[in-house]
Amino acid sequence: MRVLTQILLSCCCAMTVQQTAAAQDKDPQIILISFDGAHNNALWDKSREMAQRVDAKFTYFLSCAFLITKDDARSFYRSPKNSLGLSNVGFAQSQPEIRTRLAHIWRARAEGHEMANHGCGHFDGNAWSVDEWNAEFDQFRDILSTAWMRNGFEEDEPEDWQNFAVNEIKGFRAPYLSHSKNLFSSLEANNFTYDASTVSNGPAMPKLENVTKFALPLIPEGPSSKKIIAMDYNLYVRHSKAKDNPELSQVFEERTYQAFKTAFDKEYNGGRIPLQMGFHFVEMNAGAYWRALERFAQDTCALPDVDCITYQEALTRLQQKRANNS
Repeated sequence: MRVLTQILLSCCCAMTVQQTAAAQDKDPQIILISFDGAHNNALWDKSREMAQRVDAKFTYFLSCAFLITKDDARSFYRSPKNSLGLSNVGFAQSQPEIRTRLAHIWRARAEGHEMANHGCGHFDGNAWSVDEWNAEFDQFRDILSTAWMRNGFEEDEPEDWQNFAVNEIKGFRAPYLSHSKNLFSSLEANNFTYDASTVSNGPAMPKLENVTKFALPLIPEGPSSKKIIAMDYNLYVRHSKAKDNPELSQVFEERTYQAFKTAFDKEYNGGRIPLQMGFHFVEMNAGAYWRALERFAQDTCALPDVDCITYQEALTRLQQKRANNS
């Protein structure tokens, strides 16, 4: 009996060593969590506090319409093919609101989060020319770089704000995920390093290019495991036809959590392809998707071989790995 026990212990130890070695041979599992729009100041607080609790770094795709008021926009903001002062997502309600938002942006940057570009007025740019996309990016940079001064807070502008606004924004996600060849040409001309507007059939390893494409994955969800883009709004449309149904909020939360966790487990135990998930600064279906996100992040981001990082950090790691292997 003692011999049998020793054999079993030896086998278990050997298996543990093999599993540990196998895990060490794999790259860390990267998780990319992002927020589009980034306007609601209460959700800036909530997301930053969540990141601290779960040991994560997020990417915020900023819509610059939320850094100007409607009255201000009427005098100068014009998106391609539209009249002055129009936005599909509105504008900031007041200058004090903008002041709070600017402070969130700067603090989040200091905490290691990434700011990226989501355009200004959230229009579908599929039919825009390269020049029209260039004009939208020019306006984004101008609105971001002048935000403190334009809203009467010039004396509070951080010392490095101009460099941040002009040179640090390197990622883009198109409104409605609507992309085109003209968009990608403009992104390259404007020195972006990555785009996060495309969709892939499951997690896909991005191909390193002048503008690397990170594709949001289709993941199985719900009782039938039908695939859906790993983004809260798409889940909202499926679950309740884009109309709030707070009575089923917990059901939607559980479905979302299980979908994210199943997608994670597949990659974590498999090829370790980066897993991407997109969210908005809106708590749809009574906060179901944000609650699912927080549960998911708590269960995964703190694991020793999981890194919840920004898109730019993920891109840097992929570039370094290619350089090391060349």
